[in-house]
Amino acid sequence: MESCILSTTYFGPVQWYQKLYRYDRVLIDQQETFQKQTFRNRCLIATTQGIQALTVPVVHGSDNQITSIGISDHGNWRHLHWQALQSAYGDSPFFEYYEDDIRPFFTERNWERLVDYNDAICRKMCELLDIQPNYELCTMHDELTKDFRTSINPKHPLPDLDFAPRPYYQVYRQKHGFLPNLSILDLLFNMGPESIFFL
Repeated sequence: MESCILSTTYFGPVQWYQKLYRYDRVLIDQQETFQKQTFRNRCLIATTQGIQALTVPVVHGSDNQITSIGISDHGNWRHLHWQALQSAYGDSPFFEYYEDDIRPFFTERNWERLVDYNDAICRKMCELLDIQPNYELCTMHDELTKDFRTSINPKHPLPDLDFAPRPYYQVYRQKHGFLPNLSILDLLFNMGPESIFFL
C-alpha cells in the first residue's frame, strides 16, 4: 500500500489533488511548522493578466505550528478572493454550476484555524471531483511514506517524476498558453465533471 504525506493547502494545485487521488493512503501533516509563501495559505488562479496568487492572511500562534495558525479578517480578503474568482472564471464553462458550492468559503466565517478551513475545502473539492481518497490528518508518519511537503511549492517546486501536467481547456489559453498546476478551482471551473481524468 503506497502512502504519502502532504501539507495542508488552500484550494491546492492540481498536483496536490493528484497525490490525494492516486495514493492508497494520504497523510496531511498537522505537526509541521507554518511556512510563508506556500500553498498552505495561497492558491494560484489564471486571470486575464496571467497568474494571480490569492493569499489568506493568517495570525501566528505562539509555537508557529500549523495547528496554531489562525485566519485573519484583515483586508476584507474573503470578498476580494471571491471577486477575483468571479472575474477570472465567470465565463468558464462550469463556474455557474459550482459557484453555490464554493461561495460559502468566502461568505461564511465558520473557521478560526487555517487547518480546519483547508480541511473543509478539501472535503468539498473531493465531493465535487467525485473522488473518495483515503486521507487523514496526522501528527506522525513512517519513513516509507513519500514526502511531498516541500516539493509541491508555488515558488520553488522540486522535480516530481510522477506528475506531468496534462493540458486542458483554460479560458485564457489563447492569450497565455496553457498554465500548468494552478488551483484545483481552475481545473474544476474549466473542465467540470471531466476534471477527474486530469488527476
